[in-house]
Amino acid sequence: MTDQFSRMTREAGNRAMVKGKGKKVVAKKEKVRGGMRIVTSEVCEVCKTPCDIGMAYAARMREPGAVGKGVPCILTKPKG
Repeated sequence: MTDQFSRMTREAGNRAMVKGKGKKVVAKKEKVRGGMRIVTSEVCEVCKTPCDIGMAYAARMREPGAVGKGVPCILTKPKG
């Protein structure tokens, strides 16, 4: 019983020491999009600088029974 236990703990220790495969390369377009905030139609309605994407989304959400999860706001894009 103890021999089996020591073998199992040794195998578990070896698995814990295995290194990861490294960082994944992400396209630049995805990085910028990931930094934008997702906003709902209420935010787009009161925006001081309305954009085409936001206004089209707000118009779609005015339809009865419309379900939306928001759109990425281009005004909250990170600099750089």
